[in-house]
Amino acid sequence: MKNSVLLNVKLIVFILLTVSINPQVYGQNKKASKQDKTVILYVTRHGKTILNTMDRVQGWADTPLTPEGVEVAKFLGEGIKDVNFKAAYSSDLGRARQTARIVLDTKGQEKLAITEVPQLRETNFGSYEGDLNSKMWGDAALYLHYKSSKELFADMAKNPEILKKAMNTFKTLETLGIGENYEDVKARGQKAIREIAEKEALSGGGNILLVAHGMAISVFLSDLDSSGKKITGTHMGNAAVSKVIYKDGKFTIESFGDMSYVEKGKKVLGK
Repeated sequence: MKNSVLLNVKLIVFILLTVSINPQVYGQNKKASKQDKTVILYVTRHGKTILNTMDRVQGWADTPLTPEGVEVAKFLGEGIKDVNFKAAYSSDLGRARQTARIVLDTKGQEKLAITEVPQLRETNFGSYEGDLNSKMWGDAALYLHYKSSKELFADMAKNPEILKKAMNTFKTLETLGIGENYEDVKARGQKAIREIAEKEALSGGGNILLVAHGMAISVFLSDLDSSGKKITGTHMGNAAVSKVIYKDGKFTIESFGDMSYVEKGKKVLGK
């Protein structure tokens, strides 16, 4: 009889302890399930290249960074040292990959691998590849009934939608039949960025380096913001950073073409 009573007492104590402890455990689990999976994308333009220096068209055509291009990538790496990158992506073009590697090595993340994504490439300009920029933009200006490319640029500065017309014109005028228009570039780039963001969110979120190309970045981010916010700029400097937040399936463009990280790196290095 005593053994039976003792057993019942032990059972009651066990139940009471379980009830008192479990709410804490459940609370911890609930907290863990609400882990912040925010992804912060640092979308970066590559450093200056040989074709950039020669003012020639550089889309899928590729040249390495110049000493100046290497230097600006190092400035960025130094200026962004406080940001710990969980992952790094770049287009599969050498200038983007080279920039990403320099940035990571400079900031002390030499062991972080770079995933190459072809969909992050610059626009394919077809037969204009390697030609003078003045030739391609001049042809587009005349086709769109501007007196000069200077007039086209002035209009584009006031209305970013003109970039879409210009890019569509490049595809119309190039003679190889392989050029891309605005929608071609936007579709592949936005799909790639969303896939990267979703993948990184599933693995816990974090800071992500993504190195791509000037015109392409402008197109990728043009209407990516889930609130309907539009990007007003169409040009950015080499190694400029655009910060994009991805949370709960939505994108927010926090900054565009920001050179402050490069400037910070210059100061740190005494340049």
